[in-house]
Amino acid sequence: PLIARDLGVGPAQQGLLGAAAVIGAIVGAITMGNLADRIGRRLLLQLDLAAFAAFTLMSAFAWDFTSLFIARLLLGVAIGADYPIAAATVAEFMPRRMRDRPIIAMFSFQALGMMSGAAIGILILMVHPDESAWRWMLAAGMVPAAIVAVLRIGIPETPRWAATRRAGVSAVQVPITALFRGAVAGRTALAAIPWFAMDVMLYGIGFFTPTVLAALARANDPDSTDFISRDIASTIGTAQLDILLVAGFVIALLLIGKVGALRLQVAGFSVCALALGFVTWAAAISPGGDTPDVAYVVVGFALFNLAVNAGPNPTTYLMAARIFPTELRATGHGLATGAGKAGAAVGIFLLPILKDGVSLAAAMGLATGAAVLGLVATIVLAAFSGDPEVDGTGAASDVRDPAPVPAPDGI
Repeated sequence: PLIARDLGVGPAQQGLLGAAAVIGAIVGAITMGNLADRIGRRLLLQLDLAAFAAFTLMSAFAWDFTSLFIARLLLGVAIGADYPIAAATVAEFMPRRMRDRPIIAMFSFQALGMMSGAAIGILILMVHPDESAWRWMLAAGMVPAAIVAVLRIGIPETPRWAATRRAGVSAVQVPITALFRGAVAGRTALAAIPWFAMDVMLYGIGFFTPTVLAALARANDPDSTDFISRDIASTIGTAQLDILLVAGFVIALLLIGKVGALRLQVAGFSVCALALGFVTWAAAISPGGDTPDVAYVVVGFALFNLAVNAGPNPTTYLMAARIFPTELRATGHGLATGAGKAGAAVGIFLLPILKDGVSLAAAMGLATGAAVLGLVATIVLAAFSGDPEVDGTGAASDVRDPAPVPAPDGI
């Protein structure tokens, strides 16, 4: 809302600005994931953070729609790169039977980042109650980037990737087309299609929440002209809902070892479909399909936030990290990430257009349909993928992995 008001952009441009980073992430995930399988994980872990910092700063100093779109697009390349590189790094430092919980624990920091981002937004608006406050919000991304860059100094190459090279296996010998052949093709579909559906929901609702809450606040108080106060109120509401994202990850951590990733994914998609279907229904029966009681929306979004992080958000990331052999792990994860970010671009771009051009009910209907697609795809594709959860370890996918290699000293 702040960017729209400060730069004077319309709904279509708002959608493009929201989708810019995830469009870049598609390119970054696919290209850098494949490169990580070719040259290793260590160097790229550092380079993508340097790019992240540079384009974050460029975003904060953007002067119009075009400059901000380009900066966010390039920033997305760095974000997309980190998905497969980080996932492969963590997976390959962990014993096969202990991968699930550490990977989900690592990925759970996403929820802390979302909640912290909303909290920082509130703080900046209170200290600097101006339409230009969005610049400080974007610039704040430099701080965690710097911290992570320091923490990554000295990380060695993963022993499992190094062992594949000593064994004479290379990504050149197993090209990206190998993801679409034989049994691996089923696993590629299982990793990519549910992630696409999940990100339509997650990013669409995540970017959409402040806008919806602000619009409902304006509808419920049409005489109010204090834009900044409404924006603070909608950001506080977003932060409160984001607390449930953290709670969802806690549930996933507690249940992953007992239930397994596939069951968690099916349950999560099911509850997401119910939650978003509830908001769709509430909007559809409201005047014009646009002004449901804010309580209905908050309840639906709250249940969605809890379910998505207890199920498909971490499990899609986990699935893509463990079901591919080492020489294809980052490539496969990168392709799945790219599919997810394509879904994110769809959600971020289309939801505001549907809301403004048709109705809130139409926008929520799209998100509900994505949840149903994810649910059906997970159930159907699991049956044709060699089911990576036969023994709960994913070990069957490591057919090309060499014997476990002791980690370097100090790791």
